Amino acid sequence: MKLSDAFKSGKFVITSEVGPPKGVDVAAMIDDAELLRGRVDGLNVTDQQSSVMRLGSLATCKLLKDKEIEPVFQITCRDRNRIALQSDLLSAHVFGVENVLCLTGDYVSLGDHPQAKAVFDLDSVGLLHAATSLREGKDLAGNELKGKPDFCAGAVVTPGADPLEPQIIKMEKKVKVGAQFFQTQAVYEPEKFEQFMAQVKHLNVPVMLGIVLLKSAGMARFMNKNVAGVHVPDRLIDEMDKAEDRVKKSIEIAARLIKEMKDMCQGVHLMPIGWEKRVPAVLDAAGL
Repeated sequence: MKLSDAFKSGKFVITSEVGPPKGVDVAAMIDDAELLRGRVDGLNVTDQQSSVMRLGSLATCKLLKDKEIEPVFQITCRDRNRIALQSDLLSAHVFGVENVLCLTGDYVSLGDHPQAKAVFDLDSVGLLHAATSLREGKDLAGNELKGKPDFCAGAVVTPGADPLEPQIIKMEKKVKVGAQFFQTQAVYEPEKFEQFMAQVKHLNVPVMLGIVLLKSAGMARFMNKNVAGVHVPDRLIDEMDKAEDRVKKSIEIAARLIKEMKDMCQGVHLMPIGWEKRVPAVLDAAGL
């Protein structure tokens, strides 16, 4: 089911994510996906996350689709030129993948092949434009397609960016070229998220609140230092520091944040980063 159809129905849309393995043993990943069957509207499949070489996102999406689990195909501009990007979007449609998330991608210097040559022929705005062109029956060179794909194309935004204006300007560009929904970078400050949502209300495009599960106080401090636009407040770090059961506390914090911000947006996107098995407990605690 296209996420755009779920939003139109008035449903509060829920997505999570799975990371393809570094290798071809997909058993554990499939087990994690099965835990969320019937609990989420889609599972994002990361595309060489953090520039670490893994099994491909498109192949993984096909595996999930074959098991009747709805995938969201994450596709980045880092590793492909516009020919390959458009080809993979066509392939996604042929495989029955109905949702794609268009990303620029992390720099290769962050990953396990720092000597690799990055491509970045397009950026996320250009990729969304390509997806829209394909849906309308033409490639980026203006050539007519023999059969056009149909999918729901989404994008990302960082509500905690400082300054915020460049994010909103880019968000407006993404909507103009066809973004049908947004998933946000991790948010831990409800007040700032409310302000952000007020500033983008005019775009009239569904926004899904992004939540990364906090595994420890150290992880929170690392994100504050290294992840642009993400800030975990000291009070949450203190809670994690003092927690006797970090897993229980992480679930509690994630559920609390979802409850506080649920009415501000149209959905939630959970990023468990290795804690996929904790997602059902978060949904239960959040009443979803």
